[in-house]
Amino acid sequence: MKLFDSLSREIKEVPQTKDRKLTLYCCGPTVYGPAHIGNFRTFVMQDVLRRTLEACGQPVLHVRNITDVDDKTIRQSREEGMTLAQFTQKWAEKFRSDCDALNLLPPTEEPSAVANIPEQIALIERLIEKNHAYVTADGSVYFRVESFASYGRLSRLRERQILTSRERSEVDRLQRVSSDEYSRENAADFALWKAAKPEDGENVWQSPWGLGRPGWHIECSAMAMKYLGETIDIHSGGIDLLFPHHENEIAQSEAATGKTFVRHWFHVQHLTVNSQKMSKSLGNLYTLDDVVARGFTAAELRYCLLSGHYRQPLNFTWDSLNASRSALRKLVHFYTSLGGDPLTSRKLQLAPPEERELDEGPFAEFWQEMFNDLNTPAALGKLFVRCGEILPHVENGHYPSSELKLMCAAFERVIFALGLDFTPSRQHVPEKVRELAERRFLAKRARDFATADTLRKELQQMGWHVRDLRNGYELEKCSN
Repeated sequence: MKLFDSLSREIKEVPQTKDRKLTLYCCGPTVYGPAHIGNFRTFVMQDVLRRTLEACGQPVLHVRNITDVDDKTIRQSREEGMTLAQFTQKWAEKFRSDCDALNLLPPTEEPSAVANIPEQIALIERLIEKNHAYVTADGSVYFRVESFASYGRLSRLRERQILTSRERSEVDRLQRVSSDEYSRENAADFALWKAAKPEDGENVWQSPWGLGRPGWHIECSAMAMKYLGETIDIHSGGIDLLFPHHENEIAQSEAATGKTFVRHWFHVQHLTVNSQKMSKSLGNLYTLDDVVARGFTAAELRYCLLSGHYRQPLNFTWDSLNASRSALRKLVHFYTSLGGDPLTSRKLQLAPPEERELDEGPFAEFWQEMFNDLNTPAALGKLFVRCGEILPHVENGHYPSSELKLMCAAFERVIFALGLDFTPSRQHVPEKVRELAERRFLAKRARDFATADTLRKELQQMGWHVRDLRNGYELEKCSN
């Protein structure tokens, strides 16, 4: 499998790890509110990468962290009169619930920053010992950027005259030295440990330098190295994390160990909404709950988020969810025609990754595109063409049952890689609506089509669409 590497700016082969699990570290959410659909574009594409590797026999050790201590979590927990632990647990649980709804595989490990403060302190001590970090008069600790000669190689900051607006903003911020940061040696030096301030309240920890809390960047380095080792195969995050977060991770990690921190960097581009940047001021910062409230499902959102190439910005519109709904229906119809059960799509039982060999079946072109820089839009295009070629022969009974079974198994591997969810929507359905749908199902089974049609129209008047499946039906709230 080949994948673009953000450091080398080249499409390279994914690290080969036949004798062990491939190590994958993904920067997780800061849990101070619900994750928005732009966040989930990154998490969905990371999930597709992991699933694709596992579908063809590469076991993956996947770590995704939880950032549960920073300025936002401290400030908002205090405003709401909750302890930091209570506040962040609430939003971490919401994040996990949304991940489950979007059919993301749970990570192998999901460490939190607060639970790993001793590891962060130990890493900072290593950096101080090697003269890559220094303690200021107030008890803060900063990384000495000038001590790391290759700083900036990920973002190529030193090689470029033109900076993105976000990078320029960060540079400007670093150059505005506030009253409590005057003792830094250089404005570009970044905080590894922040001395306690009154606004931190009780959210501080004891360290060799006094009470304080860790900086954001040191969290990921410490947790990645604890769970995956000093060199990891793939590190991933949204493109907005490339600078300064990932740049700083490289500097502090490699300065401490003297080893390559990451073999392959995998970054996912931004999501826009109606060709505009997502923001609260524009009222287009949507969450999964917002999508469901408009009558769409988590499965339809997932399909939408993976339908564009991860290295290109993806423009989200409500019409794109309608297109996702239509595409999923076609795939469900194809799957049921092969004899598959949509109710099992979330829990497909493939052989353990280390025992799998990729059986492409009739979907070789789909896999070629997936292995070519995770080109999901091209892969989906090839998949629909192939399904369109096969379906008429299936419906006309041209395939023996043994061949249908093999074809269905090959298609299930495709379903697994994309993480498609064909199960009926788990949205709340009023009892009256469910009662009418059940009566319609029984009428159809009894071949009383007149009654079934009458009940279908009654359901539509109530704002619900009923879709027939091979072994049942699915109810969907009509979208606005």
